[in-house]
Parts: sequence; C-alpha cells; structure tokens
Amino acid sequence: MSVRSIAIAFAVTTMASLCASQAAYQGFAGLGSAAEGFSVPQPGRPFRFPADHGPHTDFRIEWWYLTANLEAPDGTQYGAQWTLFRSALAPREATGWSSPQLWMGHAAVTTSEDHFVAERISRGGVGQAGVVAKPFSAWIDDWQMKGRTTPGADQLAELSLTATADEFGYDLRLSATGPLVPQGDNGYSLKSAKGQASYYYSQPFYAVSGSLSLPDGDIAVTGKAWLDREWSSQPLAEDQTGWDWFSLHLDTGEKLMGFRLRDEGEGFTSATWITADGRPTPLPAAALKIAPVRTAKVAGRQIPVSWNVRIPSRGFDVTTQPLNDQAWMSTSVPYWEGPIAFEGSVSGRGYLEMTGY
Repeated sequence: MSVRSIAIAFAVTTMASLCASQAAYQGFAGLGSAAEGFSVPQPGRPFRFPADHGPHTDFRIEWWYLTANLEAPDGTQYGAQWTLFRSALAPREATGWSSPQLWMGHAAVTTSEDHFVAERISRGGVGQAGVVAKPFSAWIDDWQMKGRTTPGADQLAELSLTATADEFGYDLRLSATGPLVPQGDNGYSLKSAKGQASYYYSQPFYAVSGSLSLPDGDIAVTGKAWLDREWSSQPLAEDQTGWDWFSLHLDTGEKLMGFRLRDEGEGFTSATWITADGRPTPLPAAALKIAPVRTAKVAGRQIPVSWNVRIPSRGFDVTTQPLNDQAWMSTSVPYWEGPIAFEGSVSGRGYLEMTGY
C-alpha cells in the first residue's frame, strides 16, 4: 500500500493492547502520532535504486507487499499474498537485541471456499528477519522473497517467493514485464489534506508461475502479481479511521492503483493510471469515486465486499466482486484482503484491501 499497507505496520511490544480498540488503530506504529525523531517524506526526492529496495531505518514504518492473482490449468482462480513489515522503536539500527527494528510477515492463499492465513513476528538485529537491497533478499524465518536478476538489471526484475504454514504454502517465480512505477507525485504519495505522506513505488507488471500447496495437494498456477514498496513515519491524520485500496490489472494491459482514506467526511482519495507500457499518470484529487455495492458478514462485522469504482474523466466504471467474501486476515491487527474480479467499461482482476472495519 501502498496506502493499503500503512496501518498494518506494527509495534510488537505493545501488540496486545493496540488491538483492543479503534483508538489503538490510530496509535498503531505511530500512524496518527507525531513523527518526532524520525525522518518524514518530502516532495522532490528521487528514488535511488537499488538502495531504495532495501530498508530505510530512519523512517518509522516500511513494507514489501506482494499480491498475486493466480489461475490453475482448469481455470480455477486463486490469490496469494506475501508481506514483510518493518516498524522502528527508534530511528536507528543496531546489532543484536539492541536493535530497535521490529518485523512482521503475513502470508495468505485465497480460494473460492477458503482463506488461509499465517503470521510471523521477529525482533531485528539477530538475523531472523531483514532485507538486503543488493543482491535483493527479504525474509522472516523461512519465508523469503529473493532476487534472481541478471547482472545490470533491476534487483526486483526477477524474484522467487516462498512461504509455508500448517495448511498452505507456495513457491512462485516472478518476472517483471514492465518498469517500476512511482505513485503520487514522482513517488511522493499524499495521504491526507493535512500533508501526511509516504514514499511509494510499485512493480505492477509481474508474470507469475509456480505452485500452491493446499490441503488437497499441490496445484500448478500462473498469473499476474503486483509489488508495493512504501515507507513513512506518520502516514495518517488523526481523524482517519481506515482505508479501501485497489490494485487492478485491466484486460487492456493497463493498471490502476486507487485508494480512499476514510474520515468523518468524504475521505481522501488518490489514484494512478498506468499505461500498458508503464507510464504513470497521477489523477487529480477526488478523480476516483468508489461506493459499496454489497456487504457481507465477516468476522462478526458487516464489510463492503463488492464495490463500484469509477473515474468519470476516463470513462472508467466497473463493479468488483471478491473471489471469497471471507478473505479476512485474522492477524495481530486484522483486516480484509483478497483477490477480486471486475466488469463494466473494462474487465480484469486485482486485489482489494480494507482496514478499520
């Protein structure tokens, strides 16, 4: 998240109390608190690769977030998620148990009938979790996102992705067919009218092949994946309570990233239109219009699982449907995330994340 990932960055030492209330949601990892002592994003900073593929320990929160829309040879649809979050107690790094860096991993596989979820938590400085920019590697325990690029290519151009849990696992290969894409104003992504922001870029052009391991056996899959990279120190305003985030692969080859951060009014929206060859166009404020179409009872609450997504200036008007209404991430900070399909002015597939419900 993208914006989507911001609220899920975490503080392990206070996790139990933070999960107790909506007020905790705002305070989680400093989402609604001051960024005192940490660096804050500023407009005009160019990305520096491969260094920016690695951690930025002077910022409070950061993530490496991948979602994949997958298909078996018989046409059955699946979704997979792999995420590594970093959260800092202080704006520095150190070795051993004195490290202030905290890490959390989420992995999930979604089918039309089931949603499998696992979580890993680690303290930094002891080798259990971390990220190296070159050669690229991100890991927590035996979960790994590893670069396999050729010399001279971007470190994220070729990846292997693995995760295992009691009921599921996956082993995927990803090959980028397009460029990295900056979100917002050349990578400076506003999150509120009050100026909260993050640095944010994506790789939305992965072709995927590999296998899923499910209770009924292994399944060969192919598909498309989207990686989000984001870091910040104070990405939410004090009156923001959650968000709805979409990453869409259009059948035309174009891509769309869009989100709404909810508050007491109409909320704050942002969107980027990406051409099939990877040229991004940040859309004007409020260009994105989203409205719930259908709700479902999920984890004891009503959640909007089907949405109308419009960009009137581009004639874009689609309705999304989830592969599985019950794509609930029952993790330390719970949220909804799963694969979706959409139809209307154009069709395609993508992912939806919703927090704060």
